[in-house]
Amino acid sequence: MSSIISKDNFKNILNKFSDVGPILVIGDIGLDKYTFGEVKRISPEAPVPVLEVTKEWTTLGLATNISNNLSTLGVSSTICGVVGEDMQASKLESLLEESDLSIWGVVRCSERPTIFKERVTTSSQQICRVDYEDKSGLSASTQERLIERIKEFIPTHSGIIIEDYGKGTLSRETISEVVSLARKHNKKVFVDPSRTTPPEFYKGVDLLKPNRIEAELMVSMLGHNTTDVLEMAKILSETLDIEQVVITLGGEGMAIFSRGESKVDIIPTVANEVFDVSGAGDTAISLLSSSLLAGSSLRDACWLGNCGSGVVVAKKGTATVNLEELEKFYDNISKNFNE
Repeated sequence: MSSIISKDNFKNILNKFSDVGPILVIGDIGLDKYTFGEVKRISPEAPVPVLEVTKEWTTLGLATNISNNLSTLGVSSTICGVVGEDMQASKLESLLEESDLSIWGVVRCSERPTIFKERVTTSSQQICRVDYEDKSGLSASTQERLIERIKEFIPTHSGIIIEDYGKGTLSRETISEVVSLARKHNKKVFVDPSRTTPPEFYKGVDLLKPNRIEAELMVSMLGHNTTDVLEMAKILSETLDIEQVVITLGGEGMAIFSRGESKVDIIPTVANEVFDVSGAGDTAISLLSSSLLAGSSLRDACWLGNCGSGVVVAKKGTATVNLEELEKFYDNISKNFNE
């Protein structure tokens, strides 16, 4: 079990975020809508609850939430992804601009809709989720336009986050091109993977951050049968030529591994209250990447990611964390570790 990051290290890393150059975020992008209300009766038309709506709001979702998280941390970014030629695309671009986030990397296409997820909730539970999406791969012309944008941005960005939700944006060719260009320009590539993407697609990235289920599925697809965290980390690192692997373990925290090591380091979970896990992984990869680009060790970067996740799971919906919230959260949990 890893001891908590020191207060000095914690503050030094946060102070260096302002010096981190823009990060390029590549992946599936879309909108999250929340429809909130109260249930007081069952519908006479079918045995389903009737939601009396009291509030609705729309937020940046999927990989755009990474850029939103980076922004609240004081780190600039450019988002690269694909949207449709529809009303939701215009709404997404408006939300990006309202948040002072760049829309230069957003590619529009006519063959697929903008990804849109609507969550219908009460104060105590989610009733249902409605997804509007097309998971088929991009057309050759749209993929080429996306790659051209990526080629334009990589040289001027400090690092790359690939956020893969398995929605069809990221092909083997696109990811391979990102890795090749990143190596050419000496940039780090950090990946939050999808459980449905063949793991070979991620070969050669610098850091891979699957959760436990994703890691199990990935090693299985690579021809291995193990659920041991150390063995999974070794298989992913060695087979895919990846320097660092971080496996998130839910309530058990994070397992961190660097190539060539003989053990994993376990960072314990620090969440005090769990209201909604939406976006916790986005916050974790944002903090991990920013911290490593700021010169942090992997262990300290994971502690920051863990603290950030602890903040956002106590919030409703897809959420972000700012520097003040991070420091306050750290001060609260450090008392428990020092007692």
